[in-house]
Amino acid sequence: MKEEEEEEEEEEEEKEKEMRKEKEQEEEKEEEEEKEEEKEEKEEEEKEKEKEKRKRRKRRRRRRKSRSRSCS
Repeated sequence: MKEEEEEEEEEEEEKEKEMRKEKEQEEEKEEEEEKEEEKEEKEEEEKEKEKEKRKRRKRRRRRRKSRSRSCS
């Protein structure tokens, strides 16, 4: 009788251990996904900034050209 109880207890502990392990893995996975998402967002922002810079440069060039034309 006592042996049976001990066995059951061990099984329970094993199950709990397994559950914790799975939960931990799941959390790690979620964390990784979040990091990846943040990285992608950052890259997107960088791309947008670059786009804006290019637009500004183009505008400046156009203005300069038009000024130089009007001056001469």
